[in-house]
Amino acid sequence: MWQAYQQLESRHSLSPSRRRGAGGNPVNELTTLVALIRRVCGWDKTLTPFDGTVRRNFQSWIMQHHADSGEKFNEEQIHWLRMIRDHVANSFHIEREDLEMSPLDAQGGLGRMHQLFGARMEPLLDELNEVLVG
Repeated sequence: MWQAYQQLESRHSLSPSRRRGAGGNPVNELTTLVALIRRVCGWDKTLTPFDGTVRRNFQSWIMQHHADSGEKFNEEQIHWLRMIRDHVANSFHIEREDLEMSPLDAQGGLGRMHQLFGARMEPLLDELNEVLVG
């Protein structure tokens, strides 16, 4: 897929991506497809792997959250938010039920997230689903 897109970019005088093939992994191929769609639709100016987009959006969201509100995330909350970020980077979305899957379940799952975020947990999951995929 990446090679096909590189050819498309070069035909339109855009700088080709240096990213190589997805290695046959279905998850990587799916994230590659998402990256291609995002580029073709104009959502991304360059061909960017989906996990890179999620990481960039997460960093911006954390920085904005800490700048805009009086509430700051503590170290354990940040750890959980990073695990959620990683889940979204591989699955495109997170649901409440996903909190009971690896690696989140080993960290206390749904119960622990509720302890850490309280009533803000559900709106936070919704916000992350929207913000991280951009």
